[in-house]
Amino acid sequence: MADFPKSLDDMLAAWNEADASQVRVHLEKALNPQVRFVDPSIDVTGIDGFEANVHDVKSRVPGAVYSRTTGVDSQHNFHRYHWAIHRNGKLLLHGFDVTETDENGRVLCVIGFFGDIPEA
Repeated sequence: MADFPKSLDDMLAAWNEADASQVRVHLEKALNPQVRFVDPSIDVTGIDGFEANVHDVKSRVPGAVYSRTTGVDSQHNFHRYHWAIHRNGKLLLHGFDVTETDENGRVLCVIGFFGDIPEA
């Protein structure tokens, strides 16, 4: 069994939630109120900003499925994992996140990267 906080699953569930009114329910379980979300396209702080980003991305890529494509490697409240976004079985984007959780297991920071790490 994986040894990582349930908040990571709750956060992923928000991205896959079909009912827009339920996205916030998942995020309230998953996120520290001061969560920071950073990737190449955005840098927001707080649950409101995180939720707005989820709705924006979902509206631009309707029908997408968000998944972790690896296990979660955890140490000292930091967690790393690869993820992918598919639609109709086609890979749209992949990358990896480094996520920090607080002392209660809630997500405090997500730093996302798109694509593969460049070669040296």
